[in-house]
Amino acid sequence: MKDSFLIGKVTASGTLVPQISTEISVKDFLGAIMVRWGINRNKYRVGPGLYAVGTPGPESEVFVTANYKLTFDILRKNMTGLNVWILVLDTKGVNVWCAAGKGTFGTKELVSRIRLVSLERIVNHKRLILPQLGATGVAAHKVKEETGFNVHYGPVRATDIKKFILDGNRAEKEMRKVTFNFKDRVKLIPNDFMYGKFYLLGAMAVLFLISGISGNGFSYKDFSGEGGPAILKVFLAYIAGIVITPMLLPYIPARKFSVKGFYAGTVVFLILLLSKYTRGNIFEIISWFLIMTAISSFLAMNFTGSSTFTSLSGVKKEMKISVPFQIVFALVGIILQVVGKFI
Repeated sequence: MKDSFLIGKVTASGTLVPQISTEISVKDFLGAIMVRWGINRNKYRVGPGLYAVGTPGPESEVFVTANYKLTFDILRKNMTGLNVWILVLDTKGVNVWCAAGKGTFGTKELVSRIRLVSLERIVNHKRLILPQLGATGVAAHKVKEETGFNVHYGPVRATDIKKFILDGNRAEKEMRKVTFNFKDRVKLIPNDFMYGKFYLLGAMAVLFLISGISGNGFSYKDFSGEGGPAILKVFLAYIAGIVITPMLLPYIPARKFSVKGFYAGTVVFLILLLSKYTRGNIFEIISWFLIMTAISSFLAMNFTGSSTFTSLSGVKKEMKISVPFQIVFALVGIILQVVGKFI
């Protein structure tokens, strides 16, 4: 089945190169929404190779990107009116930043792709423009040694590409800055929300079962009694870690994501407590504080891999310290929940 972004072919040195549209179709838009929610995420990719935007010639610039379709679409839609080449690397459907860390957006793949498309026959110059966020995966000097092409780094954001070209391939200081504003963070929430769904369902099941315990045995006749509120509290703790923490990321105290998630979970717990939605004896109240903060703290750490705030070593160090505390909080909370049923 033909990809909707393909609109024809151009000839370059006797080679037919697919020509692509810079317009985002309804199909592309719906596909982006689905992948934001984690649907078809691992298959959302385009074929690696060389593509033409407009009618590029031998002196046209060559932009390099990943074959994650969301990345590919963002790049091409910001190239309206330009005549350029796009060299797509096989990053296994992973975006530039993550692929650079994994090694798929790397020197070996770039060198291989240049040779596979015979790029030296397509263009007369020796310039490649790579996304700045892919710099950690590419050794520019090795690319030069093996292919003769010089690596130049473009702006962080595709929206600055036109200005970058008009300024003679020069990036202003602001174009080099990596921002992570509210809009950027919100975009990542749906995928993380769906990614952690099994944690949510598991926690709901455990607390729902515990809610049926009483001195008289087990009873689940009245869902609105203990079972319903128990499931809602787990869900709100999930929201605290997956939604509230990233949305308010810069404003929540502490540097560690686990601590930020703990604070978010604490606030949600206090709101429930003050609204008298969290009732019971002292054991049950303390148990819900421990359970909700453990859930929120654990899930908030999932956002570390999506942010610009952390490094791989920092994530590992944080998990090594925080996870044991989260496990203890959850286990003690469950024990107190059961004890509270018999008092």
